[in-house]
Amino acid sequence: MTILVTGATASVGRLLVDELVAAGAPVRALTNQPARAALPPEVEVARGYLGKPETLPAALAGIDTVYLAPLPAYVDDFVRCARDAGVRRVVVLSGEPADYEAQGDPSTWHYYRIERAIEAAGFDWTFLRPGQFMNNTLDWAPSIKADSVVRAPYAGAVQTPIDLADIAAVARVVLLSSAYDGQKITMSGPEGLTPPEQVAAVAEAIGREVRFEELTPQEYLDGLAPVIGLETAQWLLDGFRMMAEHPMKPEPAVVEVTGRPGTTYREWAFSNVGAFRHDRGREGNSA
Repeated sequence: MTILVTGATASVGRLLVDELVAAGAPVRALTNQPARAALPPEVEVARGYLGKPETLPAALAGIDTVYLAPLPAYVDDFVRCARDAGVRRVVVLSGEPADYEAQGDPSTWHYYRIERAIEAAGFDWTFLRPGQFMNNTLDWAPSIKADSVVRAPYAGAVQTPIDLADIAAVARVVLLSSAYDGQKITMSGPEGLTPPEQVAAVAEAIGREVRFEELTPQEYLDGLAPVIGLETAQWLLDGFRMMAEHPMKPEPAVVEVTGRPGTTYREWAFSNVGAFRHDRGREGNSA
């Protein structure tokens, strides 16, 4: 039975397509730009996007199982179209904060809004709840290239970042087995790290010193709020504060589901070294 992967050219979805193809599973990929998707030739391409509900009926035709990328504003449209199409199973890329969100005002729900809608609709479901992505630290690249420095608040905040490839590997196993139906799978990387420890791993990978400078909470807000808005900047700051007060601990889901250990941040840093190097030619032999 063909699996529909929504968000098939997004960060996790594209990796998941390759995982499913490698496993020999038939895949239909939902993408808004098929010509630029660079999908494997054996993948069936459906032109569309979750944010364009009118494209969903054709994409969902004949589909039993869906990997649902997180787009909460359109989850009700997806539910309606999926039920009309006879979809049975939905595996949701949710997020670790879902239970925390559930305790707050419904107007603030993001991941929990999706989970609640999918569960209420009566699908067989599995919710994948990763924490911070290792890729988030690619935001450090400009300051590392320019000044060999990373500036962030709460140097003692302990995170457990996860590689996108590990999320995709877990999703592949779950999509291909009903054994995980009804489970909320919280996942993380294999280790707890502070920002300075992550910076040290990047420095080792690129072969030169990178300093970590701790910002005060107000300095962080002053620098970020004009770029992404005060509300979002405050939300990020609160997350750093919570991880400093309540250090995160690694979750075993990646190894339990896939049978292999998760990617360490150091391994990820070496795999992405080019993103942090200013002069790849000059530093090409330093790793």
